Amino acid sequence: MTAAAEPSDNYTGHVEAGTAARRTLPGVTIVKASVGPMDNNCYLLRCAETGEQLLVDAANDAETLLALAGDAGLSTVVTTHQHWDHIQALESVVQTTGASTVAGADDAPAIPVPTAQAVGDGDQIAVGEVPLRIIQLVGHTPGSIAVLYQPSAGTPHLFTGDSLFPGGPGRTTNAVDFTSLMDDLERKIFGQLPDETWVYPGHGKDTTLGAERPHLSDWRERGW
Repeated sequence: MTAAAEPSDNYTGHVEAGTAARRTLPGVTIVKASVGPMDNNCYLLRCAETGEQLLVDAANDAETLLALAGDAGLSTVVTTHQHWDHIQALESVVQTTGASTVAGADDAPAIPVPTAQAVGDGDQIAVGEVPLRIIQLVGHTPGSIAVLYQPSAGTPHLFTGDSLFPGGPGRTTNAVDFTSLMDDLERKIFGQLPDETWVYPGHGKDTTLGAERPHLSDWRERGW
């Protein structure tokens, strides 16, 4: 394992570039790493029961990501959306580990590594014994997806790619896409999940839905 890939157990939701932090939850461990020149967040999920591992976004620095996975390897790599800064290490990581690939059906054709499982709203995937639900959020890209871990009791955990950040939705390039993304966020995320839901974005610090909910009307007014 490279020095940069050694995860800290002091999880705060923020990692500096080239570092990683581990969070242990009932049933699953999450390691957050910041990689590449755009400080992309990658998330390694490990099932406590089986040891199976899933990576959300092989964004960059394949060496670090493979070191984080270690001898357990990867069963699955989920790509939250097609943008180049989220797929730079995908080919190398998949070739090395043999991991299966998952992406939103409407983004899959634009991802240069073939997608083994094209998913849509409400589809289920899993890491070991841990079920994960796909939520499609149209706007940042046509096939952007979020990945939800919602245990039977306790806090939901939501991996949002570039669709939701602390302070607002992800970048859109026109009013139609902005409205689509805001509608999806309000209906599928803020309208369905509680305030304590922990949000893991594609860049920067984590947040919660409770911290962001009071600002929804401000985001609408601000526009794209």
